[in-house]
Amino acid sequence: MTQQTRKLRSVVKGVGSALPRRCVTNRELESQVDTSDAWIVQRTGITQRYIAGEGETTASLGTEAARMAMARAGCGPEDIDLIICATSTPDLTFPSVATMIQAELGVRGGVAFDLQAVCAGFVFAVATADKFLISGSHKRALVIGAETFSRILDWKDRTTCVLFGDGAGALVLEAQEGEGTNADRGVLAARLRSDGRYKSKLYVDGGPSTTGTAGCVRMEGKEVFRFAVGHVTDVMVDSFADTGLTVEDLNWFVPHQANQRIIDASAQKLGIAPQKVVKTVQLHGNTSAASIPLALNVACEDGRIKPGDLVMIEAIGGGFTWGAALIRW
Repeated sequence: MTQQTRKLRSVVKGVGSALPRRCVTNRELESQVDTSDAWIVQRTGITQRYIAGEGETTASLGTEAARMAMARAGCGPEDIDLIICATSTPDLTFPSVATMIQAELGVRGGVAFDLQAVCAGFVFAVATADKFLISGSHKRALVIGAETFSRILDWKDRTTCVLFGDGAGALVLEAQEGEGTNADRGVLAARLRSDGRYKSKLYVDGGPSTTGTAGCVRMEGKEVFRFAVGHVTDVMVDSFADTGLTVEDLNWFVPHQANQRIIDASAQKLGIAPQKVVKTVQLHGNTSAASIPLALNVACEDGRIKPGDLVMIEAIGGGFTWGAALIRW
């Protein structure tokens, strides 16, 4: 038997989340938009979402989530040397949200930057942080997904405004030496994909270089659903293949919380048992890059996700962008 080569792994040390103060139920939206609670629940599974108010921004929510993750990881600002914030709704065109969070946290060293892959942003950010950590160039990373999508919604468009919410979630990842086996804690595999031909299916109709405005979300819902269920499972299959693990080895599937029907159809396609699927879409709506870390935090706080569990995260976002990662908790 050949000896396994020890290798660095990106290990989850702490998780945190933050939500705006205001919770908006479907019933409240009924008085503002031509919609109904029954229509929203039947098509999406969403019953409520949180909407940022005065003084609540992507950076402030991201900072709150990061502080919680750091506290749970037992680390201070001097311990963080990498901050990646996945967001499509920055406070300003520049500087990055990540640098704003860096300043608020009192982190004085390392590097901080934003990553934009829309709803798949958090998976992309985890995969990117993993590359930094396993290379040995950095020791401890804050990976944040933070959004205020309510500020780029057309509140007269009932097909989109009922879907999205605001919030933030964060992980602390630390480089630790493992045995080089699937039993190691940390990120075991990650696969990312993009295909820019699908821009018109999900996009924002504004930007600094075109309209000079933030714009609003536009979506062809049926096409997004069709692509999400029909194509996105390839990165999940490839992640399993990279490790030799199978669906049967999985303890928890934590997908992007966009739509209950997409979540259910994707899990069914791969043969993932319903009881292994973490769903929070009913509580938060679609919070884009924040949805996976928000769901991870819920499942950690209620005791479902435990150390040693095998967790898969997966998401699709505008572009299209999509990705998956296998993490030993």
